[in-house]
This record gives sequence, structure tokens and C-alpha cells, in this order.
Amino acid sequence: MHRLVITPLVGCALFPFSACAMMLTDNLQLELKPQVVSDYRSRGLSMTLGNPAAQLEATVIHSSGAYAGVWTSNVDFGMNLKTRLEQDFYAGFFIPLNDDVSLDVGYLKYTYANEAQLNMSEVYVILKAYGFKFGSNYSSDLKTFVGKDQETLYSYLGYSHDIVDKVGLEVRYGRFDFKDDVFLSNSGKARGDYREWEAKLTRSAFGVNWGLSYIDTDLSKSECASYYASTDVCAATVVVSASKTF
Repeated sequence: MHRLVITPLVGCALFPFSACAMMLTDNLQLELKPQVVSDYRSRGLSMTLGNPAAQLEATVIHSSGAYAGVWTSNVDFGMNLKTRLEQDFYAGFFIPLNDDVSLDVGYLKYTYANEAQLNMSEVYVILKAYGFKFGSNYSSDLKTFVGKDQETLYSYLGYSHDIVDKVGLEVRYGRFDFKDDVFLSNSGKARGDYREWEAKLTRSAFGVNWGLSYIDTDLSKSECASYYASTDVCAATVVVSASKTF
């Protein structure tokens, strides 16, 4: 139930005549990004029980670097949970330090229709430098079976590189850490964190950004089932995606 925070293209706000967003005023732009994915995966986990998702992101960007927006997707967590819609609201500030280094800090609120107990918030910071990206998301209000307010920290390191014209490679390795032990194996051993990773090929064609990802976690089937009530949402998978930015 946690969307990976992807830094919006707020760099476009520094170039008023850029074509990557719609100008609202001389200092304000609107960026729209619809996307379809064969499986909505976040932090290595399926948010749709392995089924496809349609998603939409809208971000308002100021030339100062400030931005705010909303992101939405269909979801299905099973476990008799009624929610089928996730809506995330975010606001932040993008700081370009030079042409190759930038800092992004912000706040993110996750909401789920008909299942308010799943709602949570995070603060995040993302440092990008020379193709590398280091990000960290902290929350203190996630509700779990071991406590009402569960502190969590998700940290990741990523890298992106253009292989050839219009073809790119993106990789990520992340660690999701809970304050308490929430994952239990068949042997009875418990732990409070897991690792996840993704390798993604991207290609621009016909005005659309295409993606092909391999995603996996180090959670065993029993550990996955102990917390998410499913053995499949943590398993390795290939995800196909298509998106377009206006």
C-alpha cells in the first residue's frame, strides 16, 4: 500500500518554455501523467494481487521549485478489505544544486476509500546526483497488528542511464524497515524488515514511454503470508507499463 515516491519533473519549472508541462501562468505549470501497468507494485509488493492498474498523476509546479499534486490508482489488497481506490496527496520543494545534482523534500499522505484505517503519511527526501538517486521515506502513523502507530523507514538507492537513443535502464535496491517484527517465517523466526529490487528497461515510442521491469523481494512465502495474508504479492514478477506525460 505504499507508492514509491518518484520525483516529479519539477525541473521543468525552471524552463518556462519547456514542452513537458502545460503553462497555467508565467510561473505555474500543470503536469499530467496517465499510466497503465500490468501489476501495481510498490516497494516490491503487489497492490492489486497481481492484476493490472490504471493510474493518474497531476502535479502543479511553481517556478520557485514548490509543487503539489495528487496520484491515484485502483488497488486490491484481498483480506476482505473493501477499498478499491488509493489516492495520494503530496507537496514538496525541488532544489536544483547544479545541472547534475538536486534535492527534493516533501510530505505525502496515502488515503484509501472505505478503509480509513489504512491511511498513513510520510515525509521524504530524495537526492539525485549524476544519474544516482538516494531516497528515504519516514512514517510514524502506519497501523499494524502489532501496534496502532508503527514507525517505518523506507530507504533506497537507484541509478538510471540512457543506453542508446530513447532506450534507458533504471535499477533500484531498497530496504523497508518496521519498528517491530512483523514478518514471521515457518521456523518461527521473526524480523522487521525486508529488501526489494527492480531492474527496468524504458523505451520511448509512438509518443508513449514504455517500461519492462523485473521486481523481487527477499521475503519468503511464509513471511509474506504472515503479514500480507498472501504468498504471491511478494514474489518475483515482470511488469509491463505504458505512460505519457503532458
